[in-house]
Amino acid sequence: MAAFLHSSARVVMMAFMALMLAVVSARPGAMRTLPRSIPVPSEDPFYQPPAGFESKAPGAILRQRNVSTAFLGFIEDPVTAYQLLYRTTAINGSAIATVTTIFVPSFPKTDRFVSFHTAYDSSATICNPSYNYRLGAEQADIISSAEQLILQMYLQLGYITVSPDYEGPEAAFGAGHLAGMGVLDSMRAVSNFKTLGLSSVEPMIVGLGYSGGAIATGWAASLHPTYAPELDIKGWIQGGTPANLTGTLSFSDDTPFSGFMLPAIVGMSMPSAYGAKLTPILNRILTDKGRKILDTARTTCGVEELLTYSDLSVLSTDFQTLGDRMFYEPTIRSVMSKNMLGVNKTETPTAPVFVYHATQDEVIPYSNASLMVDSWCHNGASVKFTSFANGGHATTEMIALPDVIDFVKAAFAGTTASGCTKNTELDNLLNPLALGVDLEPILVNLIQVLAHLGKRDSNVEQNLEVLTDVVTE
Repeated sequence: MAAFLHSSARVVMMAFMALMLAVVSARPGAMRTLPRSIPVPSEDPFYQPPAGFESKAPGAILRQRNVSTAFLGFIEDPVTAYQLLYRTTAINGSAIATVTTIFVPSFPKTDRFVSFHTAYDSSATICNPSYNYRLGAEQADIISSAEQLILQMYLQLGYITVSPDYEGPEAAFGAGHLAGMGVLDSMRAVSNFKTLGLSSVEPMIVGLGYSGGAIATGWAASLHPTYAPELDIKGWIQGGTPANLTGTLSFSDDTPFSGFMLPAIVGMSMPSAYGAKLTPILNRILTDKGRKILDTARTTCGVEELLTYSDLSVLSTDFQTLGDRMFYEPTIRSVMSKNMLGVNKTETPTAPVFVYHATQDEVIPYSNASLMVDSWCHNGASVKFTSFANGGHATTEMIALPDVIDFVKAAFAGTTASGCTKNTELDNLLNPLALGVDLEPILVNLIQVLAHLGKRDSNVEQNLEVLTDVVTE
C-alpha cells in the first residue's frame, strides 16, 4: 500500500503541474521568471506581530502587503492579491496573530466575499496556505495546491476570495475553537481592509471548507453567534466534516490514512491550543518511537505524513504506553470532548448551513457528521444535509461542487430554505457542464487531479469516461 501511495503521489504531482500549465496558458502574462525563493513563515518578519498587538481588538489588521500568487509556486496566478497579518485568539483567550490571503478578481463584486478554508491539515508552518500560495514558494502541501483550483471558481464568478491560515501561528491543526476564531477574525480583518474598496461596511460573507477545512468552517459557524455576531454571514458550506475528533482519529488509526492523526496530536498540544494540559501527558506516555514520529510531524506536511505513516497505529503500545485506552485518559478525554461539533446548544449556527458527506467515506466517519446535523437541527439551525451514497472522501469533494456553487449563489441571494432538509444522491457521475461554460475547463482539470487522489473511491473510472465523452464532443 505504501508503495502504491508513493507512486500515486508522483502521478498526481506530474498531472497537476501539467494541468496548471494548461489552466493558465490562455491568460496573458501568466508566466514570468521565477523570483528568488521567498522566506518561510518562521523566517519571514511579516508573520511577527508588532509590540503591543495584544491590546488590539480581535480581527485588527497588524500588517498588510501586496503579494504575487502562483500555482505550485512558479506558474503565476494573474490576480491582485494581498496578505494581512491580523490579531486573533488562542484557546486560553490570549492574543495571537496569523495571516490571511485575499484574491481579487478583475471585476469583483464589492458587496461580498467568500472565505475559503483549505484543508492544509498540518502542524508545520511551512504548510501554511499563505506561504504555499505565493510566487517563489517551495511547495510543501499538495492538498492546498490542488484546492487552489477550486478557489479559482469563486474568482471566476466575481467573488473576492479569502483564505486564512486558520490554524494560527503554531499550525495548531485540530483545535476547533482556535480555527473557528481564526476564520471569524480573518473575516473581520478583510471587512475592514479599506484597500479593497468594499461597498458596504458589513459585506455579505459565505464561508466554506472540505475535510480539514470543514473543521475551521464548522467551528466558525458554531462560534459566529457568540464570538462575532456583527458579521453578515449568509451561509456556511462544509463537506467531509470531522465533527468528532476522537471519532475521526479512532476511525483512521491503522489505515492508509493514519498519517493524518499525527498533525492533529501535535497541533492539539501546541501552546496556543491545549499544550498546557496535553504536553505533560504526552511526555509521560509516548515511547521513543512515538516521540520520533511526532518530531517529524512538526516539520512536514499532511501528504508526506500520509505517505510515510500509512497503516501506523497510534493506539498501539509501540507508540504510547496506554495503547487503545489513550483517548480514555481523563485529561485527553476532557480535551477531546471540547472538540465535538453539535454538543453545546450555544454553539449552534444561525446562518444557513449546507453539510455534505459520503456515506462510505473511508477517512472521516459519516455517522459523526450525521449526529452533528441532528443536533444542530434539534437546536433550531437551518441545515441542508446531502448524503452521497457512492464515492469516497476525495471524489465527493468534486462531485458536490455543482451543489456547493448553487448554495453559495442562493446564500448571497438570500434564497436558501429555512429549517432542515435531508437528501441522498445516488449518482456519483459529475457533468462538468453543470457549473456552466465559464467554469467547465477548471472543473475538468480538477476532476482529473482528484481522480488520482481518489482511486479507491467507487466508480472513479466512470467519471473519467464521462468527462472524456464531454470534452471530445
